[in-house]
Amino acid sequence: MATTETLLAAEGPATEGIVRALEGAGIDMVFGIIGGNMGRLYDALYDRQDTIRAVLVRHEQLASVMAEVYGRLTGRPGVAIGQGAFMLANALLGTLEAHMGSSPMLLLTDLSDQAPFSHHSPYQSGTGDYGSFDTRSALAGVTKYATVAHDPVQAVQSTQLAVKHALSGERGPVAVIYHSAALGGTVGPDSRPVLYPTQCYLPARTHGDDAHVQAAAAALAGAQRPVIVAGNGVRVAGAYAELAALAELLAAPVATTASGKSVFPETHELALGVLGSFGQATANVTVGQADLVLAVGTRLNPSDTANENPELIDPRRQTLIQVDVEPKNAAWSFPCDHTIVGDAALVLAQLHAAVAAAGAPSAATRTARKAELNAARREHDFFSDPDYHSDESPIMPQRLFTEIGRATAEDAFITCDAGENRLFMTHFFQTRSAGSLIMPGIGAMGYAIPAALAAKLVHPDRQVLAVTGDGGFGMAMNGLLTARDENIPIVVVVLNNSALGWVKHGQQERVIASEFAPTNFAEVARSMGCNGVRVTSPGDLPAAFADALAAPVATVIDVVTSRRVTFRDVTSPLTRG
Repeated sequence: MATTETLLAAEGPATEGIVRALEGAGIDMVFGIIGGNMGRLYDALYDRQDTIRAVLVRHEQLASVMAEVYGRLTGRPGVAIGQGAFMLANALLGTLEAHMGSSPMLLLTDLSDQAPFSHHSPYQSGTGDYGSFDTRSALAGVTKYATVAHDPVQAVQSTQLAVKHALSGERGPVAVIYHSAALGGTVGPDSRPVLYPTQCYLPARTHGDDAHVQAAAAALAGAQRPVIVAGNGVRVAGAYAELAALAELLAAPVATTASGKSVFPETHELALGVLGSFGQATANVTVGQADLVLAVGTRLNPSDTANENPELIDPRRQTLIQVDVEPKNAAWSFPCDHTIVGDAALVLAQLHAAVAAAGAPSAATRTARKAELNAARREHDFFSDPDYHSDESPIMPQRLFTEIGRATAEDAFITCDAGENRLFMTHFFQTRSAGSLIMPGIGAMGYAIPAALAAKLVHPDRQVLAVTGDGGFGMAMNGLLTARDENIPIVVVVLNNSALGWVKHGQQERVIASEFAPTNFAEVARSMGCNGVRVTSPGDLPAAFADALAAPVATVIDVVTSRRVTFRDVTSPLTRG
């Protein structure tokens, strides 16, 4: 649509233009630490506190993860702000998560160039000149795109184009690096290039090609044993309702990838749980027996396919349909009979309409498929394990997850960390509502706490719990200070077994550098101005959760957990095939 508007009605600081650009993208909070020339941007944010909240964190790692989760949950780019040297040193965890997990995100940082002395290697400079580091080259390797803005107009327009890049196609992180001259000048209605409203740059969502949709729908309607594999792309598109509608129309069982866990509630009558290396046997067996696999929003990576075991997915005996917003992802790991490029929500709606028009399965067929799935669930112990009810001390993780499920609301957000505790959550924790679990993609420790902080800021009326191991808690416990300072009442559940469990159990008898001295994390939390309770008996868990969820401040529940269950207990035998 043509526009005669400009971004600014009067001449003003470039930083004011940058903030206006963020507002135009619907961004209502940013995360970071003031430093270097980025202080000028915070000065502009001072005047816009009614529209954009500046959340102060204690470490750039927290800012990056919080920005990634903000982008994941809102569909708007999450913004991490900090000085160049320390964004490079500390902020790459969330950046990598956004890059691998397709979350829209902006890294706004500076060169610390101290012009006109850039070529003399000034302190903390990142221009790439002799004696300095190259900020752009470093960030280009972990983002969709990285650019340096050298003048005020570039600073504003590069920010707007970064929003566009972050949201276009497969979403991801984009870095804008500001030269000191860019942040120090002014912009206005007469600037060249002309500065238009950010709305003009926002990309449209894309439907699938109709011919491709019709061909895939015919294959779905004709399949005898169809299954759906749903990945994180369903979350990115917010395609929860569309996924459920198509599955119910077909009575097709739905498995999710690990990163897609919770895009389809695991309490649904058609749920298979997670498939792949650490998934449910019900999922792996059912997908393996399918004659057609519809993969939505997933690249079908080796972990999802048990190292591409043909007993799980095999294009030589199964019809494969793949839906992805990024053309390169379609038929990336396996050749596909049908590929549809487009937004998952829009394409799933198109498929639903096309299958319904082509002739959906009969009521008798749908009933038979559900009966077959129920039989498979019984045979393969779908979310059934004796230790869900164990009274052992130290506490079994399965029993802890049972109590989390009992204590929390159906729509509570649960964020996961990395390590063995994440594998246990993947395999044993049964999700109850769509999009309620936030799983890290690259598997780095220190993710759960900042992820929970962001989730609570985005959805203040919902319960939010971070589930982490003691290793991950040690890396991100400074997030409790942010929780205290910013009044973010999350609940942090620590599986405390005094070890890097996955590492230690993998070492078997040759244990080295994988055990911690026993630590009372409840005491640590209380010393930081938060609540803390240590639980050593499973019978004390219900009261601990009730108190924590009702508390107006962040609370740590330090749970002394057993080492008896290991990653081997949740590893599919298909990975050894």
